[in-house]
Amino acid sequence: MTDYRLLTFNSVNGPRAGIAVGDQFADVAEQTGLAADGTVLGILDDWMAAQGRLAIVADKIAKGSVKTAPLAAAKYLAVVHWPVTIYCAGANYADHVRRMAERSGLPQEPNPKEAGATPWHFIKPSRTALGHNEEISVVSSKLDWEAELAVVIGKTGKNIPLDKVYDYIAGYTVANDVSARDLSRRPKVAQGTPFSFDWIGQKCFDGSCPIGPWIVPSAQIKDPMNLAIKTFINENLQQNSNTSNMIFNIADQVSHLSTRLTLHPGDIILTGTPSGTGAEENKFLKAGDVMRVEIEGIGSIVNKVRSIDSN
Repeated sequence: MTDYRLLTFNSVNGPRAGIAVGDQFADVAEQTGLAADGTVLGILDDWMAAQGRLAIVADKIAKGSVKTAPLAAAKYLAVVHWPVTIYCAGANYADHVRRMAERSGLPQEPNPKEAGATPWHFIKPSRTALGHNEEISVVSSKLDWEAELAVVIGKTGKNIPLDKVYDYIAGYTVANDVSARDLSRRPKVAQGTPFSFDWIGQKCFDGSCPIGPWIVPSAQIKDPMNLAIKTFINENLQQNSNTSNMIFNIADQVSHLSTRLTLHPGDIILTGTPSGTGAEENKFLKAGDVMRVEIEGIGSIVNKVRSIDSN
C-alpha cells in the first residue's frame, strides 16, 4: 500500500481536502467522486470506509495516473478546516514542568501520574488554528512557542478504555501551542486568586494554534510514543525531545478526555510540550522570526511572525 498524507489546501473554490504522495497532491473528492470527501472533516466523519478510498487514490498518484499538483505550490490551511474541538494538554513533559517551576520560584511537585493524578487539558477555539506557512501576528511582548504532537480523532467515543484508544485515532499531525505569556493574568485582580488567570489572553488569540502541514494516518506511525520532537527558531534549535518523555501518554489523555466529553471525528488533542520554550529562558518571539516545529515521521510546520501593523 502506498503511504499518503491528508491536507487542507485553499483552492479557487475555497478549502479542499488533498491527498499527498511524495511531492505531489490531488483533490480527494475529484478522485473519489464523493462530495463529502471535499473536506478533511468529511473524510474523518467516514474514516473507516474512507481509508479504502484513499488507498486507491494514493496508488493512482504513485503510478502517475491521476491529475496532481506539486506540494510546493499548495496554499495550506489548518489541516482540519476547522477542527471540531482543540484540546491542549498542560504540564505534560517533566523537563518543561521542572524548568517552569524553577523560573517561577516554585517547588518541584512530584510526578502527577505517579501521584495518582489525571491529565490536565484546556480548550482552544477551532478558529485559532492556522496552516503551514501562514503568518502569526505579534499580539504580545512575550510570545512563545510550544511544539506538540497532535492526535486526530477519527471515531466518536465516550468513556474509551485505555486499551481501545488507538481504535479511535485517525492519525497524527504537528502543532504549535503559541502562547502570550504576559497575558496570562488579569490586570487589577489579586494575583494568586482563582480569578486571576486569563486563559483566553494567554492561549486563545487569533492564530495561536498552527496545525499541520498534514495528517499522517495512524497505520503509518509505528510508535507515536517514540518520536523525536523539535522546534527551530530562525533555524536555531530550541526544543529537542521525544514523545516518550510525556508524563501522561496518548492513551492516558484520550481515555481521560472521553470521560469528560464525547470525542468526535475532527477533534484534535495537543499532547503537551517539552522543555525549551521561550518562557524558560525569558526569550520571546519578535516580528520577522520564523518558527519550525518538526516531528519525526510526520514533518514540519513553519510559521513566520509578523507585526500587527502588517496584517
